Amino acid sequence: MNLPLTFNSGKSIAVDKCQACGNKNLHSIIFLGFMPPVNKLQAIGSNPNEQPSYPSQLLFCKKCKLVQIGLIVDPKILFPYEYPYTSGTTKILRDNFADLYKESSKILNLTKKDFVIDIGSNDGTLLENFKNNHRILGITPEKIGKDAIKKGVPTEITYFSKTVAKKVAAKYGKADLITAANVFAHMENIHEIIEGILLLLKPNGTFISESHYLLPLLKTVQYDTIYHEHLRYYSLESLSNLLKMHGLEIFHAKPIPSHGGSIRVYAARKGVKLINVSVKKLVNKERPFVSDLKRFSEFAKKTSQSKLGLLELLNQLKRKNKSIYGISAPSRATTLINYCGIDDKILDYVVEVNGSYKIGNYVPGTLIPIVEEKMLFTKQPDFALLLSWHIADELMPKLKKKGFKGDFILPLPTPKIIKNRTIKL
Repeated sequence: MNLPLTFNSGKSIAVDKCQACGNKNLHSIIFLGFMPPVNKLQAIGSNPNEQPSYPSQLLFCKKCKLVQIGLIVDPKILFPYEYPYTSGTTKILRDNFADLYKESSKILNLTKKDFVIDIGSNDGTLLENFKNNHRILGITPEKIGKDAIKKGVPTEITYFSKTVAKKVAAKYGKADLITAANVFAHMENIHEIIEGILLLLKPNGTFISESHYLLPLLKTVQYDTIYHEHLRYYSLESLSNLLKMHGLEIFHAKPIPSHGGSIRVYAARKGVKLINVSVKKLVNKERPFVSDLKRFSEFAKKTSQSKLGLLELLNQLKRKNKSIYGISAPSRATTLINYCGIDDKILDYVVEVNGSYKIGNYVPGTLIPIVEEKMLFTKQPDFALLLSWHIADELMPKLKKKGFKGDFILPLPTPKIIKNRTIKL
């Protein structure tokens, strides 16, 4: 099929037609301003220098219902070899991948003969669940793939493409199951990616994708998940429309809690699998929210109100000379901090768990230092701003148990303070 978009490596490309269907009638949902790459880090102590920033805008295609970013940034800028994200550091994500293994094993009746490939395998956390019972292979462009190899997860360290798919198929054979967790919305030239997946997938094989889900994004005002690594924000309907263009149909779908609300989708070539009733039910449930221009306007308004509410709260605390640390530095924190205009005079530090590759650097676009979590317990700031607010129920009891005595700030959807004494262990 002809690609509706083609990109030249090294250049940013404005999206003037839908990434899925090529429709030029795109509606602007929200513009957050100019944002730095969320994982391009500068070392603490280095002098501020010229750094790129890119317009951050969400667009909606009325034809195929796809919500998408307004600018495609060169993936080598967004996903460099030294990319600092590791999927194994978050318990909710580890639990999610364990659930994916159990669920897919049951639904697909996987056997020891089955070959499983994970695209965007990162540190191998997902495939570790499969490795004792199946032949496995990871494909990822980051150097963190070397850690996966050390853990016994065979990994090809490269960007996935149609060409790579042909080479992998020739070298290892075709897969019974291909997974793409938290990467299927990140890849440019999505039609070529799907064609590559089909080249790697056996005729009766299954493709499972997990992506941030548009429905909870809108409902809980998750503007912080809008950044250039996320090229597309799928509803089940828009994802189904995209896959249908390649003869794939979704036969099972399930909302999952990871990343503040994601969707897990099972797809196969048309007619291969029986379609579960879950698919139609979920499409009907989401439709009033994810394709209504009035809902998008409400989201934009609530985003602005949330920003102003957080700044008002932080201003009140700083006027009282309260110290505030940020908790964790996920990609979404860069959007929140830069969109709200939070600097190192407001947020003293951001703390990360020991072993994080982000420690020793500044939050992108700022001079806010990212330091080891132990500083939270030795310095005991008055407040902890939960930048990973979507896993607050996991974080707050854990931090309290470790000895943090201050109170917590939830920045979204409505900024508020949670008293430490109210947190149950």
